[in-house]
Amino acid sequence: MRFNDGFWLLKSGVKPHHGLQVVQGLPDGDGYNFQVSTKPIRHRGDTLAGPVLSVRVHSPTEGVVGVKIEHFKHIDPIPNIALFPDDPPVPSVSLSKTDNTWTVTSGGLTAEVTQNPYTVTFKSATRTLTAAGYKHQALYDVPYKWTQRSASNNSCLTTDVSSNPHPEPPPETVRYIHSELNISPGELFYGLGEQFGPFVKNGQSVSIWNQDGGTSSEQAYKCVPFYLSNRNYGVFVNHPGEVEFEMGSEKVSRAGVSVAGEALEYFIIYGPTPLEILERYTRITGRPAILPAWTFGLWLSTSFLTSYDEKTVSGFLEGMQTRKCPVRVFHLDCFWMKQYEWCSFTFDPDNFPDPKAYLSEIKQKYGVKICVWINPYISQLSPIFQEAVKGGYLIKRKDGTPWQWDLWQPGLAVVDVTNPAARNWYEEKLDALIDLGVDTFKTDFGERIPHANVVFHDGSDPMRVHNTFSVIYNEMVFKLLERRFGKGEAVVFARSATAGGQRFPVHWGGDCESTFEAMAETLRGGLSLTSSGFAFASHDIGGFEGHPPPEIYHRWVAYGLFSSHSRLHGSMSYRVPWQYGEAAATYMARFLDAKHRLMPYLYNLSIHGHTKGHPMQRAMFIEFLDDPTTHYLDRQFMLGPSLLVAPVFVHEGEELVYYLPAGRWTSFFKPSRTQVGPAWMKEVVPIDEIPVWVRQGSILCLGPTGVGRPDYDFASGLEVQVYELEEGQVVRTEVPIGKGTGIAGIVEAKLSNGEVTVNVASGQVALASLSYFASGQVKKVDAAEAQKAVSLKL
Repeated sequence: MRFNDGFWLLKSGVKPHHGLQVVQGLPDGDGYNFQVSTKPIRHRGDTLAGPVLSVRVHSPTEGVVGVKIEHFKHIDPIPNIALFPDDPPVPSVSLSKTDNTWTVTSGGLTAEVTQNPYTVTFKSATRTLTAAGYKHQALYDVPYKWTQRSASNNSCLTTDVSSNPHPEPPPETVRYIHSELNISPGELFYGLGEQFGPFVKNGQSVSIWNQDGGTSSEQAYKCVPFYLSNRNYGVFVNHPGEVEFEMGSEKVSRAGVSVAGEALEYFIIYGPTPLEILERYTRITGRPAILPAWTFGLWLSTSFLTSYDEKTVSGFLEGMQTRKCPVRVFHLDCFWMKQYEWCSFTFDPDNFPDPKAYLSEIKQKYGVKICVWINPYISQLSPIFQEAVKGGYLIKRKDGTPWQWDLWQPGLAVVDVTNPAARNWYEEKLDALIDLGVDTFKTDFGERIPHANVVFHDGSDPMRVHNTFSVIYNEMVFKLLERRFGKGEAVVFARSATAGGQRFPVHWGGDCESTFEAMAETLRGGLSLTSSGFAFASHDIGGFEGHPPPEIYHRWVAYGLFSSHSRLHGSMSYRVPWQYGEAAATYMARFLDAKHRLMPYLYNLSIHGHTKGHPMQRAMFIEFLDDPTTHYLDRQFMLGPSLLVAPVFVHEGEELVYYLPAGRWTSFFKPSRTQVGPAWMKEVVPIDEIPVWVRQGSILCLGPTGVGRPDYDFASGLEVQVYELEEGQVVRTEVPIGKGTGIAGIVEAKLSNGEVTVNVASGQVALASLSYFASGQVKKVDAAEAQKAVSLKL
């Protein structure tokens, strides 16, 4: 929200009450409670009237300092973002006070609060990170007209006229709590969820308000009130509703955040590296669940508006298998149900007369898992609509009737996920599908949740439910799958999310066009998402809207198979490779085999995502914070710490430009090719290739060629590849079992006196070969010799 007219003046009618002076500061457990006046206090008479801000500065866990600003204090609204849902906080705080300054210190982070003027400064051991300076915190009363940013704005203050014949009149003014933090010269910001615009958020106004707007606008499906700075800190705003960020956009040297209401809480999260910041952030909001290994295989969809039946599905699976592109998950999109009846949770009998027998047949014949499309909306033409009305399972208007509209489905209503009975009813429908042979669900939608003139079963504030709905919805389905299949065996394919939604993966990027521009949008959105606490990211290979030209399909297949999760899906056209020429299947088979081989490495990354919150796909700055060039890169990424991937976004014959940071890099596909960085690479990439480089000092654990699936015994037939060690360097990695967080063994490599020694610290690991790559040369020890001893010199 912007309150100013330029820098010096306020918009007409805006009334500010800035926090100016601490009049009292008292210790309280892990911090201090402050009374902050909004006018100068010269004598006791000045205390008689006017707003006083209650400010709490404290440390809930190591390396984190929270600031909570409140005006009127009353019953806390619901829902709230669940804090520390998986891992407990790590208390580590020291408090001190001088005459005019209070300090809260934890895990390398110190917050200094000064009395007059009132300021809060955040410091590491070596520098000031940021600060809320004089007049940086305020209560604002704003004329309602200034809150209406545009006719299409879906702000929490928009009056609902589409579903209510008697909408309430808008208020005259709206109250906001606002805080600003200084932006240092050269400071850059990232994250705020899945944002498809410029990757660096400086200069942007970002509303944390989930919307179904595709990938080509400022709207986003997965808005997260958290951002990363390249100055060793992150900011998490603990508010489930609309949070408005002005990232150097209203005042160019300040990052502003505001919420409508009476309270604003944010946490400064310090870390020497971005990964440590994300580790601390996901301790607060939750860790991504561990996923079954089969989810990392190829997902194939029927697509949306295409025609399909049992014969079509079998033909796709047979064609993929014949072309050595084995599908691991087959997804049936919307029309597995009858038109106009979404959601009925019933297979269309015209196309699937005996779904249980058919699903059993294709699962056995083609080795696939089955995913079906669902959403939380119920058409009034669905056979279960009246059941939901009678049970009180739908979101209601204030007059007690179901909230409805005709967008998407006729008379559509929305399941009230705050109602335990509604959740049980919804889960019963999914339980019946699991009994038929369904293994997982694509939990689509969850963004268009009404927020004006509606009531929720548990009394939740509709403004706070709008974003949080996505987390409750996906958690409901995810927990059902856990109950049916066990921990570590659940997955959803979700579109909407907010803070905490990372706990219930996987999330894909939503509806994109079939263009190079949209392909780049999905990458920016994915990197913004994984910079916001999400470990996994996926997208529609080939694009959703339109029919991609073969070259775009080919390039997107390569990019998609080097993403954490890989799904072929479209709107009005199929995404099976032979639709784009038989050569496409040849490329896909090679890249899919590479992903299968990389599974010991990839699955180990997923374990780190679960235990530490580390993302699999990482923006370059996350791994190379000391290299300023990486801070702006958004058309390439790191897949874990070892693999640099540069998707091709240019037409055939044009030069691709990408960047290799310092060190010696080895081509993954052509190991005789090496390059010393830092270096800008300019090359024409053949249509059947994608640049993938292995970082110096890496150990890659690879499975066998032609394994044909992502879930196999990762510790058997293992090829260990060691890359470019420096003298005296010791590197190590884990070999996962491939189920849960189990580890089969540790591989350690070191270079001493010019000789490389590789140790495998477990008898569970059966090696096929050991390879050492240096300066384009490879030394290899094959299976028989590799198994002779624990320690081998190459």
